[in-house]
Amino acid sequence: MNKFDNFEEYQDPVLYDRENDPFQDDVEFLKKWAEKVNGPIIDLACGTGRATIPLAEAGHSLIGVDIHQGMLAQANKKTEYTNLNIEWIEQDCMNLQLGVKSPLIFIVGNSFQHFLTNEAHDQLLTSVHDHLEEEGIFIFGTRFPSPDELLQPPTEEYWLSYKDETGKTVDVYTISNYDALQQVQHYITIRRQKDDSGKTVGEQKTNIKLRYVFPLEMDRLLKQNKFEILGVYKDWDESPLTEDSHQMIYVCRKVSE
Repeated sequence: MNKFDNFEEYQDPVLYDRENDPFQDDVEFLKKWAEKVNGPIIDLACGTGRATIPLAEAGHSLIGVDIHQGMLAQANKKTEYTNLNIEWIEQDCMNLQLGVKSPLIFIVGNSFQHFLTNEAHDQLLTSVHDHLEEEGIFIFGTRFPSPDELLQPPTEEYWLSYKDETGKTVDVYTISNYDALQQVQHYITIRRQKDDSGKTVGEQKTNIKLRYVFPLEMDRLLKQNKFEILGVYKDWDESPLTEDSHQMIYVCRKVSE
């Protein structure tokens, strides 16, 4: 697998912002932890800065890291004429070479699911461990592998609608197929642009692959990579994880050698 294979969904950073910027639940959670630390906070797979920028606006020093040049270019554009303390860096999160230690590293937006193999998980967690201060905190979220999530019928399901830059309505649908052997969900996202009469006048399809990790599997993965789990939640309000969860939110602490 080429690490650039999963980029289709991110070819239009402006579209990405339009669909994802409204979600801010994780940002409020991260702000609580940011208040407890001093020093640069690292946002991995930062994209266009959805979480990075609000934390910097709250007065924190941030390093935003992503492998996607176009997403970082949009992040730079959004902060070009500000005095925010953010450094945008293009690097592979599995092989970070930042030259700094951080008290707090996070990866949100379900970006943890972009690491599709056991080897990729180990490389990511090793990279995070190497860049954390002693007893530093690592926070990330990933989708909960519930039957409803994994065993969706391979038919179109409505997701959301929004107005594009021309004022036309765009309806977004997804089709999913789960590969149980690889624990990877293959998603097709379909965006249909409609005119004022409701007629479809344009359609775009993108593909993305996402890895699912089960809770007991995650426990062992984190412990093997020298992380202590401080908390696991079903949402960013710190509700306990349950069988009907849609998310798994992990707060971990680096374990010293």
